[in-house]
Amino acid sequence: MTSGSNLGLKQTGIFLQNACIQHRYIRNQDLSNIVERPERLRAVNIGLAAAVARLEALMNPESVEDPNDLAAALGKMNFAESSTQSKDESGSGTWKVPIIKSEAKVDILHNAAVKFVHGDIDGDVYLETLQKWVRESAEKISQGESEIPEGYSQGDLYWALGTVCEAVDSVVASSPSTSQNLSRAFVAIRPPGHHCGEDTPSGFCFVNNVAVAAAHAHLKHNIKRVVIFDIDLHHGNGTQSIVWQINEETYRQKLEQEAGAPPEKSGAQIYYGSVHDILSYPCEDGKMELVQAASTSLHDAHGQFIENVHLQTYTSEEHFWTELYEKRYKRVLHKAEEFLNTTGGPGDDVLFFISCGMDACEHEYASMSRHNRKVPTSFYHRFARDACALADKYASGRLISVLEGGYSDRALISGAMAHLVGLTDVPEGREVDEGWWSVENLIELEKATKKRRGGRPSLPAAGSTGRRWIERTLAVLAPLDSVTASIVSSLKALAPVSSRTLRDRSRVGSKTPTPAPSPPRPTRAKAKPRKSGVPVEVDFVEVRVKKEEEEEEDGDESSDSEGEPPVHLQAEMKKLPRVILKLGPKAQAGEGSS
Repeated sequence: MTSGSNLGLKQTGIFLQNACIQHRYIRNQDLSNIVERPERLRAVNIGLAAAVARLEALMNPESVEDPNDLAAALGKMNFAESSTQSKDESGSGTWKVPIIKSEAKVDILHNAAVKFVHGDIDGDVYLETLQKWVRESAEKISQGESEIPEGYSQGDLYWALGTVCEAVDSVVASSPSTSQNLSRAFVAIRPPGHHCGEDTPSGFCFVNNVAVAAAHAHLKHNIKRVVIFDIDLHHGNGTQSIVWQINEETYRQKLEQEAGAPPEKSGAQIYYGSVHDILSYPCEDGKMELVQAASTSLHDAHGQFIENVHLQTYTSEEHFWTELYEKRYKRVLHKAEEFLNTTGGPGDDVLFFISCGMDACEHEYASMSRHNRKVPTSFYHRFARDACALADKYASGRLISVLEGGYSDRALISGAMAHLVGLTDVPEGREVDEGWWSVENLIELEKATKKRRGGRPSLPAAGSTGRRWIERTLAVLAPLDSVTASIVSSLKALAPVSSRTLRDRSRVGSKTPTPAPSPPRPTRAKAKPRKSGVPVEVDFVEVRVKKEEEEEEDGDESSDSEGEPPVHLQAEMKKLPRVILKLGPKAQAGEGSS
């Protein structure tokens, strides 16, 4: 809700899906090479909470709460239960961000939008195959096999399409004349989807979240023109191929009608504009068809509207903004405007999407961004502002941003923070400070939110200069963390038995053989079914979670920095090296162990 100087500002909501945190890698307990992990969402939540804290102080400077009053802060936060948004009953009119905990689910075999994107003329072959992989996964792993057929990416195989479709419903239904006035949304779901084509899973992606959301908007809400901006480090080859097929079919209908065929319900027209690294996946191996697709620039020919711009290395902030952003990267925005002007101008049939990958961020792992084609964190703020300006002009402000890539904690924290601020309108005369996501502030934020013994974040020292915004961040983060911690705690108990073995401690001369360790037995977590739309109660209480890799109390170092592995992997690396002793013949006198 807004009032006073905030009246008329377009409202942005945050959509979360707790099911996306519940995924667990069950082949073994070696997580050293797993970058697309559920813990990514906690880093995103930290960035979103920090953005809310900063924006509250900017929007409501006269009503900043006492940071010591955590209970009061929690009580006044607009934290929506399930799929409903709570209202500001106090009448204070203070600015708040709706946070929607989605319980929406999609049956991929019976959902029109999913079948529109991933179905097949001869039947839902790919979708049925996908469900078969899921059903057989636990059994295959227990037999020492992979749940993913040979030849496909061996990454995560889970999805959460219901949340992004719910965000579409909320944004399209928004109206300034009603209390439902959610013009923009940021959807924090995983795994990403933009590499998945109609029936070609790849790059952690098994369904295309944004393409399904666009199809949902078209089929349910009669959206005819869609703009998709993709700002992930990697080219969204799957999204582009799906867009091509949809546009091709719409163009065929148009040509047939021009030739005298009876009129049909017009199909969707979609613009796809991507800024990406042509040297990274899926083009890293230089395959001709993939590099050509990632370099396509085609407008109003054969019914296609596609623009690809390649990231370049920048030498300074000034070089990035004056030379690269203004002269190169904004081309995807200009071409989107041309597409909309060519196809009818502003209208109620227009909807904007951002495939928001944060792996091009300056703080991403060096191993992920190996070619130094990066963007400063402020890019996620500035691009969001420019995309919102176009959405305001052509689509009554309606825009949905969906998380794609981004793997280091710092990249996700800073990117999510800057992006949510960019999606948010601020009153005239008030300025966003891009120093909010400076390295110094990020280090302070990481220290404050780093999990200590018992799963508790640490509080800043009394009297510290950053105490007010840090404590407000912790207040906003608390209910999100309580849900995450309880899920992680329950799943820890269901983790497969470790395959690690203790060193043989029997005496050298012992005649009693050491028994072989029992093989680990697969365990299955029995999920209790929950009906869609049922509120999930969140108690704002201290949650203690016993973790295998507990962090030390001192922890003065930042939780994440460029080029370092995730925090939980750092903890793993701190352990003593695993030593396996092979038992051989009884040691002879005078021999020693090396």
